[in-house]
Amino acid sequence: MKPFNPLDAAVRQVLTRRAALRVGGLGLLGLTLPTLARAAESAPARLPTARAKSVIFLFQWGGPSHLETFDMKPDAPEGIRGLHKPMSSNVAGLPVNARLPRMAKVMDKVCLVRSVHHTMRNHNSAAYYALTGHAPPLDDIRLKDSLELYPAYGSVVDRLAPLADPELPTAVAHPHVISDGSITPGQHASFLGRAHDPFLVRGDPNSSDFSLPELSLPAGISYERLSARRELQKLIDHQAHLMDHAASARGLDAYYEKAMAMLHSDKLRGAFNLAAEPEAMRERYGRTTYGQSCLLARRLVEAGVKFTTVYFDQSIGGQSDSEGGWDTHGFNNTRMFPIIEKRHLPILDQTLPTLLTDLDERGLLDSTLVVWMGEFGRTPKINTNISRDHWPDCYTVLFAGGGVKRGFAHGASDRQGAYPAENMVRPDDIAATMYHLLGIDPLTEVRGQGDRPVPITSGRPILEVVA
Repeated sequence: MKPFNPLDAAVRQVLTRRAALRVGGLGLLGLTLPTLARAAESAPARLPTARAKSVIFLFQWGGPSHLETFDMKPDAPEGIRGLHKPMSSNVAGLPVNARLPRMAKVMDKVCLVRSVHHTMRNHNSAAYYALTGHAPPLDDIRLKDSLELYPAYGSVVDRLAPLADPELPTAVAHPHVISDGSITPGQHASFLGRAHDPFLVRGDPNSSDFSLPELSLPAGISYERLSARRELQKLIDHQAHLMDHAASARGLDAYYEKAMAMLHSDKLRGAFNLAAEPEAMRERYGRTTYGQSCLLARRLVEAGVKFTTVYFDQSIGGQSDSEGGWDTHGFNNTRMFPIIEKRHLPILDQTLPTLLTDLDERGLLDSTLVVWMGEFGRTPKINTNISRDHWPDCYTVLFAGGGVKRGFAHGASDRQGAYPAENMVRPDDIAATMYHLLGIDPLTEVRGQGDRPVPITSGRPILEVVA
């Protein structure tokens, strides 16, 4: 006997004979009883209270060292504790690297999770996990994108809680597409369809000629003319639409409709106009690609964009202090400590404190969740190149604003920063926490490949960090 399902009873109760007849008439529009029942099964029983209106997800590609940032171990043996000294912050018990003096002054605005753990040791696998909240099917440096893999956070938000304003994208990603050999999965909508892709901006916000070609019309073509041509194309394609139309093509249709609405948007164009910012504010964020990208993220929050992803760099690491992400093994005669001293730590110490303070001064931090994280941390043991290697076994993720506690730490690593000592957290739980704070039930299901129901995450919200 089929077990009792209260959703079935609810559907039967609500759909009276009159309602059923009305639904039958809507069958021509694709709204049938099975469709409604399936929607009821996927709908969350209750929605969490939204604490955050927006998310700024700062992805630190390459994997920053927790031991050189927010979980230093000065009492560990030589060869583990590193070359830097900690300094006290404005919160007792939350010291930071002494090379982060500005960060030390804003620790009362942040919430650290010091016990994040997974087992993916390759960049593409670990980054996909960090960008989607779903463990990849295998830990492989060659992990490539496919419709079997899960969508980016911003795409999920666009699918489940889109903005009502058609002139604004729900999700934006900038200024890079990240890769390690091949393009890293987890940066777009995947099986949710092209219509839910984040609005991708590839220009350098620090460039003097930064503009938004994605919202620029071809020379000699007005918006009205382009709209007319679009309507004509719809008529020409009408018969084709009556036949079997691939889901990917349907997604493209919706994608084009969104693009047309945004093309006409003074609000969105204004958000990307960094020249409108006072020069002093631009200098506060730092005249780097990443610094100006963080400033752009704040402007997008002000405009109403719900989920903004900022990538620290397009590559995992470079051979100099002027490019590349946090991947600092010490290959090719480079050394971790000089590179992070000249590039990574100064950029971190300028951008993140400025962003948090700027949001707070504008009254936006309480409604904006800022997440600072990489795909993993670095090894407790310093290698023979006086550097650190990949270490997903334990690392730190930073939250701020958007309904999380201030000046707080959750979880802890062991004496050497090698493994969680208490309250182990997975990337799945980070994902569930973000959704929960946005008012999206982490138990919600969407339709994956083969029209099968799949959960948006298998994690649980870290309720201990919620204010």
